[in-house]
Amino acid sequence: MTPVPLHPHARPGVHPFLRRCRPVVAALAAALLALFVAAPAPASAATVPAPPAGWTTVFSDSFAGAANSPPSAANWTYDTGPGSNFGTGEIETMTNSTANVHLDGNGHLDITALRNGSSWTSGRIRTPNASVGAPAGGKLEVVASIQQPGPGAGQGYWPAFWMLGPGQWPENGEIDIMEDVNALSQVAGTIHCGTYPGGVCNEGNGIGSGLRACPGCQSGYHTYAMILDRTNTAAESITWYLDGAAYFSVTEGQVGTGTWQQAFDHNLSIIFDLAIGGGFPNGVCGCTTPTAATTPGASMSVGYVAAYTTTGGGSNPGPGAGAITGYGGLCLDDRSASTANYNPVQVYTCNGTAAQNWSVVAAGSTLHVLGKCLDVNAAGTANGTAVDLYDCNNTGAQVWIPQSDGSLLNPQSGRCLDDTGWSTTAGTQVELWDCTGGANQKWHLPS
Repeated sequence: MTPVPLHPHARPGVHPFLRRCRPVVAALAAALLALFVAAPAPASAATVPAPPAGWTTVFSDSFAGAANSPPSAANWTYDTGPGSNFGTGEIETMTNSTANVHLDGNGHLDITALRNGSSWTSGRIRTPNASVGAPAGGKLEVVASIQQPGPGAGQGYWPAFWMLGPGQWPENGEIDIMEDVNALSQVAGTIHCGTYPGGVCNEGNGIGSGLRACPGCQSGYHTYAMILDRTNTAAESITWYLDGAAYFSVTEGQVGTGTWQQAFDHNLSIIFDLAIGGGFPNGVCGCTTPTAATTPGASMSVGYVAAYTTTGGGSNPGPGAGAITGYGGLCLDDRSASTANYNPVQVYTCNGTAAQNWSVVAAGSTLHVLGKCLDVNAAGTANGTAVDLYDCNNTGAQVWIPQSDGSLLNPQSGRCLDDTGWSTTAGTQVELWDCTGGANQKWHLPS
């Protein structure tokens, strides 16, 4: 579910799948189909599976709670507003109402699309931060048990389970784990990366499996998963699974190392949403959705979601804390240990204080000190833009991807963290500059 409008046969930021739609049903048929659109039949709660041997659970939610209560505020936040805000052509308004997003009391999260006159509402939730990623030398699996909206829902339903990196799309990376449109009982997996339009990832279409048959996916819970495999950091891959069976894979070699690292060598957020209308469903049916026969009240129901990782190793760090050293043996330092927004980040004599105790968060994506993030001032992209401290906000101004030469790339600007003027003077504020591979752009991160 990405921004950027495309041609009418494509989901902006996703895939066109130019297939013929099913004929629009007659009014009587629509009325009969509506009988099957009720919320999924009550099912017993599913526990989150324990991690396999050698894996660790890093995030999970079993959606336990009282009927009609919201999902855990600690795990989820809402993206609200008109669907037009998301750039995908969808027509619903996303809300934080329990009418659209609620627990069913039986261990499931239901996201329900409703219609009032000609207006539709639905829901979209995500983890508050980019919280899960594969460490270098390790793997990440993200899996959910989902029942898709029922076959009577009709044209325009667009359930999705996906992941998005912090920063500017598409270089920040997107992994669509499960999508279906128009109540077809199908599934598609896709990645987005690189540049828009076109580029090595064919944006805004991405690189995907295309829609595939998903028998029984509207009448029961099935598992949808992806594994990001970084065990060989020179040949990484992403593989999609339906009920444990692999059906599609994309490799680093298909898009190139630099593009892959910017997109996937960091943490991402987990997202669930149920859209109505838009480029993807319209492109599949060759029509405008929803239609008069589209029935409101259908839900995407989620039994659980979990993320597991294996232990990694290698050149790109996982979470760690300590000093970041640079040119001349100086340390990256929060000036005067201040937590004020826009406080300068500088090079300074290494002294072991809290102002130099940086945490590498999001598998090398963001750098934290004293509860704040290393930030490009005002999200600038020009040479010489100052780098400072700011509230962590999950934007591209705070993404720093370690490169093989020791530099820290900010993909939003395409520039690197730079010790200004090759300074060895304590107190010099650092900046953005063209990536040169010079010693003043080499940073040694904590292990």
